[in-house]
Amino acid sequence: MCAVDDRTIITVIEALTDDLGAMGLPIVSQYAQDDRGPFAILVSTILSLRTKDEVTALASEKLLRLAETPEAMLKLSADDIGKAIYPVGFYRNKARTLREICQDLIDRFDSRVPDTIDELLTLKGVGRKTANLVVSLGYNKDGMCVDTHVHRISNRFGYVRTKTPEQTEYALRDKLPRQYWSIYNTLMVAFGKRICLPVSPWCSKCRVYPYCARVNIVKSR
Repeated sequence: MCAVDDRTIITVIEALTDDLGAMGLPIVSQYAQDDRGPFAILVSTILSLRTKDEVTALASEKLLRLAETPEAMLKLSADDIGKAIYPVGFYRNKARTLREICQDLIDRFDSRVPDTIDELLTLKGVGRKTANLVVSLGYNKDGMCVDTHVHRISNRFGYVRTKTPEQTEYALRDKLPRQYWSIYNTLMVAFGKRICLPVSPWCSKCRVYPYCARVNIVKSR
């Protein structure tokens, strides 16, 4: 059985990078490309949790037009933020979380988004996925962001064999060449939304099909 290994992972990354324009950048990656800054990336990543990228994009733009800084965000009530970001998942909770994060940024970090994973993890509502994404896309530092797409596809490839996203993060930190860390999440998210779907993936359209172990795929198209 084929499987992506330490040699072919580079071929896979190069092929998916070539296809990235056609697959479409996730909104958070688009913000990084447009140099929108760490705060916009942090806000958009918080909104993206359990929310489709199309909804995240619209909500992020609407909210950031109202508030581009922690100070501006705190001038909005939780209800104002909730109305701006609706219908993202758990929008009321996220509205309150964003206000608490902004207050914390002002009180403890002089309004600046931290540039280390450890500091970011001290902010309410910020987990390892968000912290890694802000560090890598917001500050161009080494971060290995693992969401459901990265976890699922890395295991489907046969490149790692892990049970949780956190285990996948550490496995990829050990295996994946460091220069590909920041792009890997962007590629897997775009690939996972268009081709390598959770159920019935488009294997017939997949450029990297010859390398994939197809772990746990029951049905494909």
